[in-house]
Amino acid sequence: MKLKYKQLPELTTADIAYEIYGKNLNELFENSALALFNTMCNLKKVKQKIKKIIKLKNENSQDLLFDFIEELIFLKDSKYILFSKFKVKIKNNELQAECFGENINQAKHQLKVDVKAITYHKFELKKMQGHKGSNPYIARMVLDI
Repeated sequence: MKLKYKQLPELTTADIAYEIYGKNLNELFENSALALFNTMCNLKKVKQKIKKIIKLKNENSQDLLFDFIEELIFLKDSKYILFSKFKVKIKNNELQAECFGENINQAKHQLKVDVKAITYHKFELKKMQGHKGSNPYIARMVLDI
């Protein structure tokens, strides 16, 4: 199975960087969310007991991805929820995401590091022109921990 994202070498001790892949924008956004939460916890320990719907709109896909990750961090911080499964649908720069998870339980979830924010440093989303492989979409994101 091909990795859906990979951790890049650390920029500083307060950052974690990822390169994320997807066959389409929906998959790219889902994989970006998985990379985010995998940074914070053991995803296998997070049950899908809570469903949250996120609806966002932005002028372009790159800003939409940034807003999506930012919203997930906000939900983690304000509602104390970890997510482990995502169903994203994007059409005309409008996102609707179903996010499944459960309330944070420090004893159960094997917490790693807390992500404070996504940063604009080296942030990008692009479609590889003429790409013949299975993952023509690629994004890079740096998370502040």
